[in-house]
Amino acid sequence: MSGHSHFAGIKHRKGINDAKRAGIFTKLGRLVTIAARDGGGNPEFNFKLKMTIEQARAANMPKDNIEKAIRRGTGELKDGAEIQEITYEGYGPGQVAMLIKTATDNTNRAVGEIKTALTKNGGKMVPAGSVSFMFKQVGCIEVEIGDKNRDDLEMKAIDAGAEDIFFEDTSLYIYTKIEDLKVIKEELEKEDFQIGNAGLVYVPTQKTNISEKDKENYEKLLEVLDNLDDVQEIYDNL
Repeated sequence: MSGHSHFAGIKHRKGINDAKRAGIFTKLGRLVTIAARDGGGNPEFNFKLKMTIEQARAANMPKDNIEKAIRRGTGELKDGAEIQEITYEGYGPGQVAMLIKTATDNTNRAVGEIKTALTKNGGKMVPAGSVSFMFKQVGCIEVEIGDKNRDDLEMKAIDAGAEDIFFEDTSLYIYTKIEDLKVIKEELEKEDFQIGNAGLVYVPTQKTNISEKDKENYEKLLEVLDNLDDVQEIYDNL
């Protein structure tokens, strides 16, 4: 398996937005709520919730916000419409295949804003199934390299059961089978790995190249989509 990680891609795209904290807590709160709704409010028995709480803490989300999001998910706090997770499919400039994952309390608003963003920025929305077959869902763990030896990290990741690994900037990215994500993450933590992010992501089974002009337009589209509160994650086949 090859290709850039979702975490790596989203990191450079969202740097400006995260610095402004533009809606980041809203996005993370929805993920925490969904995780608590689907698997209960105790992170010790809900791996998905544990991962989303770790992401929220890494973004310096206040503890009270996290706890409210959990109570909203478990039904203890009722203050709004139910949040739904929906993944939309589309093409960006240069026919880049895109999966746009949302968490929204208003599906009409979400689909309308995403369709508008795509249309105005050289892309288009397509029916479900049109591009999803180009992607495979896997587990992904981001490890901060720090002062550790890269060869040593690589060998330990392989021994833990990694399907594929690659280095980018100051991080090691580890792909796993979906069912192995929890076990491998826990094994790496025992080895004193510094986990930055962990979760399920989509990676392309085939990649495409686009022109510099299309790439510039695509980056503009990503910025517009990232600014939408309903959009959580974006995957592509670049």
